[in-house]
Amino acid sequence: MLQLNKTMKNLLKFAFALFVSVGVLSLQSCEDDPEPENIPEIVTKATLRFAPAAGSTGSVVTVTATDPDRDGPQDLRVDGPINLVRGTSYTLTISLINELVSPDDDDYNITKEVEEEADEHMFFFSWTNNVFSNPSGNGNIDNRTDPVNYNDRDSKGQPLGISTNWTTATGTSALAGKFKVVLKHQPEIKSATSRSTDGETDVEVEFDLNVN
Repeated sequence: MLQLNKTMKNLLKFAFALFVSVGVLSLQSCEDDPEPENIPEIVTKATLRFAPAAGSTGSVVTVTATDPDRDGPQDLRVDGPINLVRGTSYTLTISLINELVSPDDDDYNITKEVEEEADEHMFFFSWTNNVFSNPSGNGNIDNRTDPVNYNDRDSKGQPLGISTNWTTATGTSALAGKFKVVLKHQPEIKSATSRSTDGETDVEVEFDLNVN
């Protein structure tokens, strides 16, 4: 009978130790679980609208890039070139939508989402062949410090880029170049020095650009 009591005690000790071990492992598992990832925005259509700024004449120029296979592997495809007028100032406004959901869904208007999460997003731009006189250079995709005329900022004073200003080059001859837009998703890493290579890419699209 004494031997049976000892056996039962040992079994109880083992069961208690096992229970504690499992509990500790479960707690460690919960603590070690990675934080949820910030998933890139789903954009099936990007629209660029160049509107002549105050004091400039000319027509509004609108171009779009659309995902041909929606959520498939293909990239956004542009519907044509950007045709701007020489020596004209424009305000560029970018709008983004997700056509995989209905227009009344919260995930449809990606522009609004990017605005609300401005601290995590930034548009970068590049262009070729000196098609713009202001800003000068070739954009900030290759070098963050190169000039781009941002009209909007996040809560920390860093650029966003839904709205920007551009002035085309002057001269007597037409110019043809490329214009690229890249939207980066940079949660917790967006800063005064974060670059176009940091974070996830939400949108990357390149248009032909003509200045006539």
